[in-house]
Amino acid sequence: MSILLRILLLCAAFGLPVRAEDLPSVDTQAASVSQFLRNGWDRAGVSAVERCSDERFVRRAYLDLSGRIPTAQEATTFLRDERPHKRLHLINLLTESEDYVQHFADVFDTLLMGRADNGKYQQRSQNQWRAWLERVFRDNRAWDECVQEVLLARPDSQDDRGVVWFLYERNNKHQEIAEAIAPAFFGIRIECAQCHDHMVAHEIEQAHYWGLVAFFNRGKNQNTRNGPRVSESAIGGFSEFANLEGSSSPNLLTFFRSPTIDEARPEGDAKQKDDESFYEPAALSGDPKIPKFSRRQKFVDEVVADHPLIARALVNRVWAMLMGRGIVHPFDEMDSVHPPSHPELLDFLADDFRRSGHNIRRLVRIIARNDGWHLDSRRPTGLDDPATFAWSLERPLTAEQYARSIQVAVNGKFRNDHPLVGQLRQQFREVLPDAAESTIKDALYLSNNAALNEFLASAEGDRDLIPRLEQLNGVAAAELLVSSCFGRSPNAEETEQLAAFLEGGTQDNKRQRLRQAVWAMLTSSEFRLNH
Repeated sequence: MSILLRILLLCAAFGLPVRAEDLPSVDTQAASVSQFLRNGWDRAGVSAVERCSDERFVRRAYLDLSGRIPTAQEATTFLRDERPHKRLHLINLLTESEDYVQHFADVFDTLLMGRADNGKYQQRSQNQWRAWLERVFRDNRAWDECVQEVLLARPDSQDDRGVVWFLYERNNKHQEIAEAIAPAFFGIRIECAQCHDHMVAHEIEQAHYWGLVAFFNRGKNQNTRNGPRVSESAIGGFSEFANLEGSSSPNLLTFFRSPTIDEARPEGDAKQKDDESFYEPAALSGDPKIPKFSRRQKFVDEVVADHPLIARALVNRVWAMLMGRGIVHPFDEMDSVHPPSHPELLDFLADDFRRSGHNIRRLVRIIARNDGWHLDSRRPTGLDDPATFAWSLERPLTAEQYARSIQVAVNGKFRNDHPLVGQLRQQFREVLPDAAESTIKDALYLSNNAALNEFLASAEGDRDLIPRLEQLNGVAAAELLVSSCFGRSPNAEETEQLAAFLEGGTQDNKRQRLRQAVWAMLTSSEFRLNH
C-alpha cells in the first residue's frame, strides 16, 4: 500500500479533511476509471471499439461540456492543434467556460425542478433560483453544502435567496416535496412506499416516505419584505399513516439509511399551543423566525450531512450525463433492484468525490478523461449490452442543447434566451432519458414547427449559413452544409445527392431549396444525437 493511500485512509478513519495537494491527480484517477472499465470488458469477454476521430470528439466534447456544437472556428482550432494532449486541454478549457456553467445549470434545473411552462421559468429567474444554480457551477461550490442550503431554505444573505425556490415552487405540497427530494439528492424513488413498504426494493420502507414528509410538513410558503420564504412552525405535523392491512404507525422523523430523530410528541389528543419562546430570530432581518427545534435543520444536520447517497447519486448522475447511462440505471433508482454495473467503479468515484470536498468540476474532468468517453459510437458486432460502456452511447440532445446547436449551425453564434429555447423545452422535455428514441410526436412537431421555420427564414445575414450556401456551387455547398451541421465532410453519395438537390430547380426557388436542405440536416437523427 502506498504512503499516499495510507494517509488518505487515516484521514477518512479519523474524519480529518484531505488537503487538495494530497489527492491523486485528475489524470491518475481517470486512468483508474479506465482500468475499471477494462476489467469489466475482460470479465465480459468483450473488446471495446477504437477511439473516436478528432472530428467526432470535438463535437462530443462541446455538446457534453458546453451544451452546444462547436462553431466552425472552434472546431478548426482544435483539429489544427498539434499538441499531443490536445483533448485534455480542451476538456480543461470547456469546464472553465461560461458555456459549461449555463449547460450544467440547464440540466440540473430540469433534474431538480422538472420541466415547466415558460411562465415558471420566468419565475425561477426572477426569484434568483437560476442565478444561484449558475453560481454553483461557476464557483464550483461543494455539492453537499449546496444540497443542505436548498433543503434548509434559509439564506444567509439576499445574494443566496434563490435557494428558497426548490421548496417554494412546490407550494406547500409536502408529499410532492418528499417525492422530489428523494430522487433529486439521494438517487432513489420513494413514491411506491406511500401505502406500503416498497414491493420490490424492500429496503425502502413506508416509514421512510412518511418520515421524509414529516421533516418538511411544518413548512409554509410566506411572502416577506425580502421576497419568497418558507417559514417553519415549531408545533404540529404529528400524524399517523396506515398500511394496506389497516395498521397505523406514527410518522417519526426518519429516512432511508438514517437514524430516527427523537422529538417529543403530544400525548393523546392534547393540543399544542404555539409560543414565541419556541423561536429565535432569522439570520436576515425580515425573514421568518426559526424554531429552536427545527425539523428541516435536523434533516440537514443529521440526515443529509455525511449521507452516503448524496455523493453516490451525484456521481451516478454526472456519469449518466457524460456516458449515456448511469453506473446504476436508471440513474435515479439506486436501490437493490437496480445494482450497479460496475460497483467498484461507483465506490471509487464516490470516494474521490467525497474526499475532494464534493468537487463537481474535478468529477466531470475525471469522467471526461477516462478512455470510455473517447470511444467511437459504432456498436461492436454482437455486443448488445450498453452497461459494458464498450462503445460511446448515443444520447439525445436536451432542448437547450438542441436550440443552441441550431443557432450555431445556422448563425455561427447563439443566445441562451433565444425564443427557440422556450419553444423546444415544451416539446423535448426529457433530460437523461432511460433510452434514446424519437417519437412520431417529435417528428410531427419538427415537420410543422413555426418557430424553426421562422428562424430559418430570418437567417439572412451575410455570415448566416443559407446566404453563404447560395454563393456556392452544388459540391462546395454540400461540403459547407454537412460540415456546418455535422462537423464532418460528406461522403461521395451525400455529396452527389445534395449537389443535385441544391442545383436543381430554378434560381428563383434556390433559397427555398437551401432552407429545406438545412431543415433536413437540423431535424435529422445525426444532428439531434450526441454520438
